[in-house]
Amino acid sequence: MPAGPAAPAPAQQPEASDGASDARRSSTRTILRAAAVPVASVVLGLLLGAVLIAVQGHSVSSAYSALVLGGAGDADALLRTLQKATPLVFGGLAVAFAFKAGLFNIGGQGQLLVGAAFAAGVGFGLEGLPLVVHLPLALLVGAAAGAAWGAIAGVLKATSGAHEVIVTIMLNFVAGNLTDWLAANPWQDRSGSNIIARTPLVEPSAEIPTWGWLPAGFVLAVLAAFACWFVLERTTYGFEVRSVGANRHAARYAGISVGWIMASTMAVAGLLAGLGGAIESLGVDGRFEAGVNVGLGFEGITIALLARTNPIAVIPAGLLVGLMEAGAAKMQFESGVAPEIIDVIQALILLFVAAPLIVRWLLRLRDRPDAPDRRLTLGAGWGR
Repeated sequence: MPAGPAAPAPAQQPEASDGASDARRSSTRTILRAAAVPVASVVLGLLLGAVLIAVQGHSVSSAYSALVLGGAGDADALLRTLQKATPLVFGGLAVAFAFKAGLFNIGGQGQLLVGAAFAAGVGFGLEGLPLVVHLPLALLVGAAAGAAWGAIAGVLKATSGAHEVIVTIMLNFVAGNLTDWLAANPWQDRSGSNIIARTPLVEPSAEIPTWGWLPAGFVLAVLAAFACWFVLERTTYGFEVRSVGANRHAARYAGISVGWIMASTMAVAGLLAGLGGAIESLGVDGRFEAGVNVGLGFEGITIALLARTNPIAVIPAGLLVGLMEAGAAKMQFESGVAPEIIDVIQALILLFVAAPLIVRWLLRLRDRPDAPDRRLTLGAGWGR
């Protein structure tokens, strides 16, 4: 009996793992592409810094070796780096979070100052409380002070259209004068012959502990970064924030309360900066002193731009700048290089990050039209 026609072989189905592998490869390529400009900017900044060091007649290898050893050479160096990185991470998060809603938060300095001052006020003003009550309360008050300061700009933006850049710049001056007055008058340390504008030392129950080379404040900064990422990427509120940042008119048409998002986003940004200031007073300085924290809030702009406003990337960006600042003194002592060279290198890195087209041209990086990091938008509200 003749055999019938052979049954067609079943078509091979693509394995499910192939799709997962493609997704992982695509995700890896996206991450590498997003990191290309910041990493290249750091390398170019260090190279140009090396040229400046060599022009001054100093050894580049000795200078950079001392810089690294001063920031990570031993436990004490690591502690200094993490302490310096902590407010930088919080300041970077304060700028990055506001960016997501299309807002340019220049007020991190003022928000940090009020957080630092009011946290110190609670730290030395309350006595007899256990650590589990006193420390969280002082941190909470500092965070609330920063949130209130940031909310002023957010509410004005939402209700009157006042530009957040102008408002936050003016609020920085108000915060500076307010905290200076507090430290020099009602809250001044009047023990002994002190004449400096600073508060008394905070109570031991309000001090942030340090575990060896790891300060608890840095742990809080890392947790805050992951919390910001989760809120922005995994919650409805975060989706609304990003929608307003992408196109506030479309977001309003979709039913999102744009005014509420702008006001609340600036409040969250202020909370983050205020918490960074509180940790500085309670975990590093042990008090609030006028003039000590000048510039910390502004450095958050550098951190946010270097991280491309990604909350997780703010952590390594803060660590890098913290290491450079912690190692600057050792670099000066051992190689004779002026510590201001660190400021120049940071400025060069910021220049390259803010002008990615220059970096891509120098490194011949191709830029796809759909690449997520094609350019860094300073916010939908910038210039409006």
